[in-house]
Amino acid sequence: MSMPTPPPAHSPLSRRRFVTSTAAAAFGFQFVPRHVIGGPGFTPPSEKVNLGCIGVGGQGAGVIADLEKSGLANIVTLCDVDTKHAANTIAKYPNAKLHSDYRKLIESHKDIDAVVICTPDHLHAPASLLAMRAGRHVYVEKPLAHSIGEARKMAEVAKETGLVTQMGNQGHAGEGLRLTREWIQAGAIGKVTEVHVWSDRPGKFWDSQGKAFPTDTPPTPETLDWNLWQGPVKERAYHPEICPRRWRGWWDYGCGALGDMAVHNADPAFYALDLGQPDWVESEHAENNNQSYPAWSIITYHFPARGEQPPVRMVWYDGGKKPANPPGFEAGRELGDNGIYFVGDKGVLLAPGWAGTPRLVPEEKMSELVANMPPKTIARCTVGHRQEWLEAIKANKPENAHSGFHYSAPFTEALLVGLLATRFNKRIEWDSINLKALNEPNADAIIHKVYRDGFGI
Repeated sequence: MSMPTPPPAHSPLSRRRFVTSTAAAAFGFQFVPRHVIGGPGFTPPSEKVNLGCIGVGGQGAGVIADLEKSGLANIVTLCDVDTKHAANTIAKYPNAKLHSDYRKLIESHKDIDAVVICTPDHLHAPASLLAMRAGRHVYVEKPLAHSIGEARKMAEVAKETGLVTQMGNQGHAGEGLRLTREWIQAGAIGKVTEVHVWSDRPGKFWDSQGKAFPTDTPPTPETLDWNLWQGPVKERAYHPEICPRRWRGWWDYGCGALGDMAVHNADPAFYALDLGQPDWVESEHAENNNQSYPAWSIITYHFPARGEQPPVRMVWYDGGKKPANPPGFEAGRELGDNGIYFVGDKGVLLAPGWAGTPRLVPEEKMSELVANMPPKTIARCTVGHRQEWLEAIKANKPENAHSGFHYSAPFTEALLVGLLATRFNKRIEWDSINLKALNEPNADAIIHKVYRDGFGI
């Protein structure tokens, strides 16, 4: 297969056009460019970003509304497999072309610059990879992927195509995340060796965890295309215990409480400490039937030393479990339903969930810090992570989307190793370079999934 020749310095062909046309050759796609000068995926600064939106009920409706509110986006086409669940969004955009199959949206619309994906977890990678290979920028809700292998492939294709990507963990654009890194990097709590992260999920948010798949077969709603909802997963009879709101608790479709909330609550640890990948992970949990996730879990990750930073033990708690109160925590204070705390050799830093605003523990330490506040060394985001993505597209700068796949894919990989320890009820010795559970060969089938024909990656 011949590859495009790089343009000479004086050529009007931009680097973006070269990168995208190279990707087209590599992946065997033929593009009909929206902009004759700019090529696919390129949006002149004077124009809005034309969006194709996949999964437009529930969370998707809010994401689309937020993107449109920025004033930088046109909603061109919508896709959902459940017209009842997506009815309000469909009614809001009567001029948008409607699809039920994400593949047809991506393949048939040459007039879109970018794709927004707010489906259940098992469809994130198939839709994202198809979109990137077709030259479309991608925003995908958290968690980035359903498997470790998918996350690795998404990062690789994003890098190869040079497209602008973003994972939907809004706290990554916030002030709290930046303060946490600045304070820790300035030595406010000394060398960090221990991190505790927790969430109240699943609980009242979904109740499928700890259950076996139902055996009865109620009729499929007329408004739902159940075959397309299943997508890459092996066929199973429809049941309301799976769709629309309980899918996150099943191994085949979601990533459990960890996929829902560790992406938010553990983000400060990965960002502030440059954790990288764990070398082993172990899990304590409720009964595991390998159909739904356990009702609760406590997952311990071990990260090796990084330069002058010591090894770190990070513990994740869900399903009503919480860590002990941190050292110095005053009587009467409570940890809250979601949060994170760091234990250093000089103190403790505590932050609420979703990468919220940190404080030192005890409060007298916080008062000392306020009197000698570390300088702000990290650029701030003032527009939120969704508009940040749109502006990065218009500026042609993938690096300006700070939760792009260059960051969110390795982060997702590391988190999902914890689910291997849960699935196989054992400590996992992890080879992050080769994506191998060194002591559990059966994990390969979870790391690298098998897909139904027509829905692979």
